Amino acid sequence: MDIRIVEKTQRGAGQHNRISRLPFLSSLLFTLLFLSTGEAASKAPHLITQKGDWAAYSVPMKDGKTCYVVSQPKDQNPKNVRRDPSYFFVTIRPREKIRNQVSVTIGYPFANKKRASAEVKGKSFALFTKDDKAWIENLSEQDSLVSAMKKGATMTVRGISRRGTHTVDSYSLSGITQALQAAHNACR
Repeated sequence: MDIRIVEKTQRGAGQHNRISRLPFLSSLLFTLLFLSTGEAASKAPHLITQKGDWAAYSVPMKDGKTCYVVSQPKDQNPKNVRRDPSYFFVTIRPREKIRNQVSVTIGYPFANKKRASAEVKGKSFALFTKDDKAWIENLSEQDSLVSAMKKGATMTVRGISRRGTHTVDSYSLSGITQALQAAHNACR
């Protein structure tokens, strides 16, 4: 699966507007995700709810729904690096028996053979990377990461770009519990 960012963030003062565009952009991203599969070109994501800094969506598929929650970082460092928007997703695909699949779109190509990480409440979770995406390396830790997210206030995602730039994205976890519950309820 491949998510391509269509809209670049504005620099400077307009950069803060990206959070308010989150529902539209994440809906567009998820639609594009399925365009390559030929399954959902006409099936637009439906906003279930927006809770705090997280939005929950459902997408009808021919053999059931896929649901996800998504957010964008509140802060990104270093500030002087040009990159596409970043998103953190937690996806539910009942028909495939997938719940709480964690993924990141970071906004730049990761360095080859370098791991990224997500850290919540002092616990770090390794992420494997490919192109500008990352997923949890150890699937047995996926539910632990989501549980930590529900209990935490912030999450930090660290990565290294192909140019060798170390980045740190800080996400608010405000609303994750309610948004995730709504997504799970919608995808029973």
